[in-house]
Amino acid sequence: MSARKVIAIVGATGAQGGGLVRAILADSGGAFHARAITRDANTEASRALATAGAEVVAADVDNERSLDAALQGAHGAYFVTFFWAHLSPEKEQQEAGNMARAAKAAGVKHVIWSTLEDTRHWVPLSDTRMPTLMGKYKVPHFDAKGASNRLFTDAGVPTTFLHTSFYWDNLIHFGMGPKKDPDGKLAFTLPMGDKKLPGMAAEDIGKCAYGIFKKGPEYIGKSVGIAGEHLTGAQMAAELSTALGQDVYYNAVSPEVYRGFGFPGADDLGNMFQFNAEFEKDFCAARGVEFSRSLNPVLQTFKVWIAQNKSRIPLE
Repeated sequence: MSARKVIAIVGATGAQGGGLVRAILADSGGAFHARAITRDANTEASRALATAGAEVVAADVDNERSLDAALQGAHGAYFVTFFWAHLSPEKEQQEAGNMARAAKAAGVKHVIWSTLEDTRHWVPLSDTRMPTLMGKYKVPHFDAKGASNRLFTDAGVPTTFLHTSFYWDNLIHFGMGPKKDPDGKLAFTLPMGDKKLPGMAAEDIGKCAYGIFKKGPEYIGKSVGIAGEHLTGAQMAAELSTALGQDVYYNAVSPEVYRGFGFPGADDLGNMFQFNAEFEKDFCAARGVEFSRSLNPVLQTFKVWIAQNKSRIPLE
């Protein structure tokens, strides 16, 4: 282990970080060793990573000093924030700043920062096509990440800016799977019209990140984007119908209707889908499927993913 380069991974028990930990552990002859950073090293998930061979270290993204210690001796680091745990863009930017400063202090040679577009570069606050949220954002969970890119650049941290895609796992965990309409028919609802949405299995984000680390410095200082497929809502509904063995129709609501659904973050997600649809060309072009496959040769399609996960999708 001493000869292998340490990759420190924030959110190691979560979707993105967990995928990267598992990718490193699966490559037993590889050049890297996984250091799993988690708030609590004594949880069942943390203990499972330790049993699998990861080094598990407790640190908190809200505590810069704990990150300083957790990053010591690390060659690389994977950084992700947790917007949906608190719904605060300001907190997310503070977390990003903590990670950037800690990485600089520890002398980390390669950081991958999981980021997204700052949509205000496309839709300024004065643009009324979608509402401004929290006084200064269009898509808060995008904008805060995009605005945080400069924290890594300004700190002089060698960084790859990784633009991720819609998790297909949201159909399992985020309530976005098909739901029964008043007539008992299954409806898959997105405010995307006939536009394509880049999506991917969350597990593949970690595998793609591992591919970037294996490339060495090739993508340092660059923005890259990943996706498993670019699909319309109708295409996703068709694949769901086949996998589930029952009809699922695509319910293409408007962004206004979606924002009014009332669950926490509905307005943020409504704006997000509207941005994805209105800037489909830019958003898809930034997330190349073949590029993603070059990093991760076992990249899943939606058809493959849904076949493996259909039993986990709650049908309400």
